Amino acid sequence: PEEQRAAPGEANIVALHSLARTMPRLAARALALIASAQAFYLPGVAPRDYMDSDKVEIRVHKLSSPRTHLPFDYYSLPFCRPDNLVKQAENLGEVLHGAVIQNSPYEVFMGRSEFRIACRVELTKAQKITLSQRVRQDYRVHLIMDNLPAATKMIAEMADGTKKDMYDRGFRLGFLGSKDIPGTEPTKPYVNNHLRFIVKYHRSDTFPGSRIVGFEVEAYSVKHTYEGQWDEKSPKLTSVPLRPDLAPMLAWSNEIVYTYDVVWEHSPIAWASRWDLYLYMGDDQVHWFSILNSLVIVLLLSGIVAMIMVRTLRRDLAEYNSVEEKEELLEESGWKLVHADVLRPPPLAAWLATTIGTGMQVLCMSFISIACALLGFLSPANRGGLLTATLLLFVLMGVPAGYGASRTFKSLRGVEWRALTLLTATAYPAAIFVVFTLLNLALWSHGSTGAVPAGTFVALLAMWFCVSLPLVFVGAFLGFKRPLPAPPTRTNEIPRQIPPQGWFLGRAVTMAVGGVLPFGAVFIELFFIMTSVWLQRFYYV
Repeated sequence: PEEQRAAPGEANIVALHSLARTMPRLAARALALIASAQAFYLPGVAPRDYMDSDKVEIRVHKLSSPRTHLPFDYYSLPFCRPDNLVKQAENLGEVLHGAVIQNSPYEVFMGRSEFRIACRVELTKAQKITLSQRVRQDYRVHLIMDNLPAATKMIAEMADGTKKDMYDRGFRLGFLGSKDIPGTEPTKPYVNNHLRFIVKYHRSDTFPGSRIVGFEVEAYSVKHTYEGQWDEKSPKLTSVPLRPDLAPMLAWSNEIVYTYDVVWEHSPIAWASRWDLYLYMGDDQVHWFSILNSLVIVLLLSGIVAMIMVRTLRRDLAEYNSVEEKEELLEESGWKLVHADVLRPPPLAAWLATTIGTGMQVLCMSFISIACALLGFLSPANRGGLLTATLLLFVLMGVPAGYGASRTFKSLRGVEWRALTLLTATAYPAAIFVVFTLLNLALWSHGSTGAVPAGTFVALLAMWFCVSLPLVFVGAFLGFKRPLPAPPTRTNEIPRQIPPQGWFLGRAVTMAVGGVLPFGAVFIELFFIMTSVWLQRFYYV
């Protein structure tokens, strides 16, 4: 018996010894797997290594203005053009943003700091009028190098007295003359015809060559002069090198000579951090204050509502428990007065169900979009990715929309589920589509690139009717097929009469008071969002 009792202990010891021998092998294999693992980059945002004298391509993006909000094609103005104009393939979001990405005549080579003449353009009267009008409307030029947008460097002074470098997207097309600018006439438009490309690169022993981590542009207005007749092959400028005493270039000139120079600067910024200056917000303290303010107001409102409900229920339950006579037990008071009318169908039950279904569609789209953004799939380097993802997710979330609408409609004793499905799939999207079409016609009448092409219009309609509509039907079918749970209370056949209420309990006052507090929770953050939208900046938290 003693030997039999000792046998299990010896087996455990043998098992522990064998486990101790295999643990180092398992650990070595795990380390080998970790060492062999490699990080991956998202499509379209992988770094590119440039060797010395490699050509760095600059693409033109668009012209935009914070005043008109009408984007235009870069080559709609009298700029230098390449011999062969090539358009880059764009995703759905870029097309809806009005971006037309094309090649440019600028020739930039890695590590070469040089001055070049782009071209000389003779302006017609119509081109003079258009160029002067764009300058007065404060249009900005947007270029792209190595997937980085061109930016104007600004130095902002912080609250503690320190200075911080910030980027403003694009550079100004021109400016209006004033008494403070020497050599200019007040209110006259001047065009920036000389560009200085300051390209920042980073080098490391971990990769060959160099990586571009910054693309700054300094725009100048210079009235170039040259000897004799203009020679396309070897022009001789007398205004080079550039000097502060040179007169600026008037936009209403017969000809404009475009020039540029390239300056290369080494930067300690790594490639993974090159977007930080673009995303930096100078008023981040106010930004975080608005977020905390929103959270505090939401928690305060939730606490107030919970406290009122708990106190009301406690008072009513105390009254019910203190009743001694049976006659009083039959009398209803407090919240029990309306318990038989809570689940009564409203007058417009189908519209209520449609609104709930569309709300579920938007809510699911928002949550998935935010999750993808947190994972880095919707980074600013992927231009138009956010708008493309939100549109596709809204179309694909037709199943939750149909399911939520059908479940709500069924609980409200609705039976026409086909009509409800069509209403859910077409009501709110149709209203948005009508507004979108009217805006598109307005953009088309102004000749803006923000106008959606006919092919994209057809693609949006196909996504709506060929993808979203069937998915809403699938969700509605699943929702109506699933049985409803038993209602917690019965509903009276005759609705309870509601006594007249004071003016302060009317619909308009209730809506205003009920909307002020939620708006107060989000209005500061909404200001940042709308500023980013209208001023074409990045919204970054």
